[in-house]
Amino acid sequence: MAMAPPPIGTPDGGWGWVVAAAAFTVNGLSYGLLRSLGLALPDLAEYFDRTSQDTAWISALALAVQQAASEEPPPRGPVGSALSTRWGARPVVMVGGILTSLGFVFSAFAGSLLHLYLGLGVLVGSGWALVFAPALGTVSRYFSRRRVLAVGLALTGNGASSLLLAPVLQLLLDTFGWRGALLLLGAITLHLTPCGALLRPLELPGDPPAPPRGPLAALGLDLFAHRAFLVFALGTALIAGGYFVPYVHLAPHALDRGLGGYRAALVVAVAAVADAGARLVCGWLADQGWVPLPRLLAVFGALTGLGLLAVGLVPVVGSEEGWGGSLLAVAGAYGLSSGCYATLVFGVLPGLVGIGGVVQATGLVMMLMSLGGLLGPPLSGFLRDETGDFTASFLVCGSLVFSGSFIYMGLPGTVPSCSPASPPATPPPERGELLPIPQVALLSSGAPHSTQEATC
Repeated sequence: MAMAPPPIGTPDGGWGWVVAAAAFTVNGLSYGLLRSLGLALPDLAEYFDRTSQDTAWISALALAVQQAASEEPPPRGPVGSALSTRWGARPVVMVGGILTSLGFVFSAFAGSLLHLYLGLGVLVGSGWALVFAPALGTVSRYFSRRRVLAVGLALTGNGASSLLLAPVLQLLLDTFGWRGALLLLGAITLHLTPCGALLRPLELPGDPPAPPRGPLAALGLDLFAHRAFLVFALGTALIAGGYFVPYVHLAPHALDRGLGGYRAALVVAVAAVADAGARLVCGWLADQGWVPLPRLLAVFGALTGLGLLAVGLVPVVGSEEGWGGSLLAVAGAYGLSSGCYATLVFGVLPGLVGIGGVVQATGLVMMLMSLGGLLGPPLSGFLRDETGDFTASFLVCGSLVFSGSFIYMGLPGTVPSCSPASPPATPPPERGELLPIPQVALLSSGAPHSTQEATC
């Protein structure tokens, strides 16, 4: 017997916290696992006698497929029309969990690197594509006043999972080898399926009465006609070129700097702890409405770029017994800024496009991020093969992130103006800044009042 949808309206809590917990686990078993998977790349490179650039394509393909195919916003889009519109987010996420598990099991029996490209890159990436965007979009639909905090809580799964999975994966690699580790990861990722079962559907007043017609409306490409969303998309795409490099190469970079396997895993864990804590704190801060979200987004984007530059400049550790205090410190600083950025980059979307289009906008942004995610790690691996270490890799990716944050300066509310102006009327949270309301400044999602800006 089908379960009836909850009452119409944003509950701002209740079952929404269960949905946030499910999205927490989904994020941990997708992005969190991807961040720890870099520990296995040196073993794969040694087994198949391939370069760092070759093995980096495994994570790059998984990331690119996961984000490019995540454009399945219920109830819109070509993939969404075939899956989410007919069955809803709940069964889509459950099927995605099964695909992810099968991808790891399939890869455990790989006989070549191409086998891993298909298993970990395409199959696992496709499974992750079906779980992340619907889960995160469902969280946004359940909250209004505390939306950014709830999204931050869901995204904390990335850091918490990395804290746990980094040492566990290293233990599995040492005990069972990379084949046994991938087989066990297949069992772990099967837990994505019950998480999908918790995504109860919710109807909201801002939902369109019927799916949009026409290719531009169906794909959400009409959003690019609005300047604010175009600026946001361009900045995010550029940042993605460097943002995901630490997910793949932070652990190998620590190994290159002279740390042993478990100490390299500790570097990943420290970055993960800082990342997780920052997502919660920044989510609470953003919901207070003290500072406009675009301004916070630009600031923490720039700090993330500076953190990556610092990671690349860390000196070599004297011996494998050393703890690499300087690398641990800069990895923690990077994790703090990266966690804040990750919360804000999704938390700012409801204010840009309205709650009715937030999942669609999430999919579009992830499609753009997939371009950077596809090119960044292989470029990092190429630079490592050419220079002998990851210094140049982190300097380049840090520069990309730092440069992308400056594009965010074009978002409304990012740069204070020179004279105070009366605040405009606050649009309902279902509408967003881009819909035709004149002179509306970008608001903190669900804030009870608008942030007073200034004009010249």
